[in-house]
Order: sequence, then C-alpha cells, then structure tokens
Amino acid sequence: MLAYRIEAPKEKAVLKQIVTPEPGPHQVRLTIHACGLNFADLLIQNGTYQEIPSPPFTLGMEIAGEIEAVGESVGHFCIGDRVMVYAGQGGLAEMGVFDADRVIPIPESMPFDIAAGFQIAYGTSHMALAHRAQLQPGETLLVTGAAGGVGLTAVEIGKLMGATVIAHARGADKLAVAKDAGADHLIDDSEDLRARLLELGRADVVYDAVGGDAFRAAFRACNPEARLICIGFASGDIPQIPANHLMVKNLTTIGFYIGAYMHFRPQAVRDSFATLLDWYDQGRLKPHVSNVLPLSEVEDGMELLRQRKSTGKVVIRMR
Repeated sequence: MLAYRIEAPKEKAVLKQIVTPEPGPHQVRLTIHACGLNFADLLIQNGTYQEIPSPPFTLGMEIAGEIEAVGESVGHFCIGDRVMVYAGQGGLAEMGVFDADRVIPIPESMPFDIAAGFQIAYGTSHMALAHRAQLQPGETLLVTGAAGGVGLTAVEIGKLMGATVIAHARGADKLAVAKDAGADHLIDDSEDLRARLLELGRADVVYDAVGGDAFRAAFRACNPEARLICIGFASGDIPQIPANHLMVKNLTTIGFYIGAYMHFRPQAVRDSFATLLDWYDQGRLKPHVSNVLPLSEVEDGMELLRQRKSTGKVVIRMR
C-alpha cells in the first residue's frame, strides 16, 4: 500500500510502498478514504510538535474510511462500518490499523471528506470554548486566525453558543469565509487589533491560535475576568504573559491541547464528539473544506497550510 512516511529522524516525508499492516486483537484496519491535514503535521515534520512518534511512521492525524478487518477482541464494529479516527498518525495512506477505542461511527449524512477533517478542528473548539472557557450566551468572543482549520470552527461554535463573535484574519477573502460561518464583526490583520477591540467593547473570551502580536493586542483589550485560550502559535512567536496584568485585571489564561485529553480524559472528548456529530446531523454545523487533493499531491496540500493559502480544512483523498 502507498503511504506518506517519515523513515528516520530529520528525514523528509516521502510517498512509498509499505506492507499492509495486520490489526491486533483490539484494533481495526480501515480502507482509508480521506485524511484531514493539520498545522501540526508541519510541526511534526519540523520536529517541533509536542508529540512526535518514533520513526518510521506514517503522517496524518485524522482519518475517515471503512472498516476492512477487525481484531479478534473487537465486538462492537463490523466490516463495512463508516468511521472516523483521531489517531495522531497513520492517516496519509491507503490503509491503516488503529485502536478500536479511538474509532467513532459517522452519520450516513456525513461524506468522508467532511469526516476526515472534523474531529480535531471541531473537537478543539468545542472543548476549549464549552469545557475550558465556559463561554456564556451574550459574551463577546474574539477568534484570531478565524479562517483557519480551528479558527473557523471556533467562529461557528461560538455563534451557536450565543456569543457575539469577532473574527480576526488576513485579507477580505478570509474574512468573508469567517462572516459566512457566523462572525458578527470582522477585523483585518492589517488593522490595529487592540484599537478595534476597544471600539467594539473589548472581549470576554479570546480564542487564539496565532500567538505573537495578535495575542499581545488581545491581551490588552480584554474585559475584567476575561479568559484567554492558548490554542497554538501559528505565527511562530510564543508570547510571554505578564502575571501582574493577569492579577490587576482578574484575567485567566487557559491552555488547551485536545491530544492530551485523549489520554487523561478520553470520555470528555468522546462526549464532545457526540454533541458535535448530533449538531452536524441536525444541520447546525456546516464544515468548510477549501481544498481536496489526491494522495499523490500531498506535498501541495502541506504547502497550502505552510503558505496560509487555505481556509477551513485541507483534505487528502485516497480514493
């Protein structure tokens, strides 16, 4: 089978033929239909992500496909089931073996291209806003990087939760995508973010996947008791937080990484996915996939993320 692999530390990922793996007793093997790309895939290749598998391994964190074989101890899935998996690796391949406790059935109404990019972006935003920040109806939510994979879902979920949503992104096209997802106010990256936030009455919750100057500006334009959620640092600049300002303004900074929750509170993640899939089935979520590419063009997909040329999700289709 064909897979996009890192064979040794510091080596570039390459497409190559490998032996099709056999599932263990508690695993299933999928015929993979699609895999969602994430900014974390770039960080893994650069060796800068917080969790990097030991080579050799296949890239691709979130997957959608059909079960093709089940391990002898797996009793709750059948061959042919349509499922998605947040596995952390193994998705950019024609087939893959995954632990059955990570596998989630997908609704018949959900195409594989949508399912492949659903878990990380929507799971991150839902758990960060509902579980960690406890966003309340009527509050003002600022989302930086609002047209990106996770940012766009934060706009959509924040609006569903009853917040007034301010979207911060680069360029009219990306801001238009955020507006379509439900943003009430738009701030271009070229504008003075702090000044615009002050005009709009400051923020109660900041969902920041950018870091750098965007975080620092938002930090200076929060209401008392605001919560600032650190999701990522796409700018490459990890800001330092002045603790005395936290104290004086009664602010709370919150770190959120969904991958860790998969280990220490997996049921919370499963509950979140159940809510999100129910919302999708009700037509309340409208996932945005800007690019779908074949496995042979996976490098082009990575470059779209690297150059910030995509909106929402980039998905690699195997078949």
